[in-house]
Amino acid sequence: MRTLAHLDDMQCAILAQRGDSRAFSELVARYQDRIYRFLLRLVRTPEDASELTQDTFLRAYQGLNRWRPDAQFKTWLFRIARNGAFDLLRRDKVVEFVELDDDTDVPDAAAGPEAIVETAQRYRMLEAALLRLPAEHREILLLREIEDMSYEHIADVLDLNIGTVKSRIARARAALLDIVRHQTESRR
Repeated sequence: MRTLAHLDDMQCAILAQRGDSRAFSELVARYQDRIYRFLLRLVRTPEDASELTQDTFLRAYQGLNRWRPDAQFKTWLFRIARNGAFDLLRRDKVVEFVELDDDTDVPDAAAGPEAIVETAQRYRMLEAALLRLPAEHREILLLREIEDMSYEHIADVLDLNIGTVKSRIARARAALLDIVRHQTESRR
């Protein structure tokens, strides 16, 4: 049972800074799956994503004294994860996404078989289109569309100004749409 589940992230992080390991464990429980999924889409293999997830939390634990309550803990944690992923990508010169298993996004079970197949095809097409985007575009779309981060939080994670975040998101969406259009046209 998670004994500190009633506390918000800031309260847990402050307790963790004071040496409460249960508070840090609560933060790990809240974010490990989200960090893993984010990293899986940025790096080549589930093994790398798993290792980077562990490394993210280790670095966060070791750097707790550098976290400040005026920064959202989630944003700080995603920045650590992002930096680790890009270090690996630069080192290995890997810039492609890993396609997720078909059961990652489950279509509506109430829909008919044709709708389920169509939805699954759309997800695969979107994943394939994401594979073709530059890493900077994938990253910003993941933070905005998958992690549902605000422009301000994305700016904090990526160390950019908000105007740059907005323009990069617009360019990334346009590039993704262009790729999807080409994929759709080539299937006809």
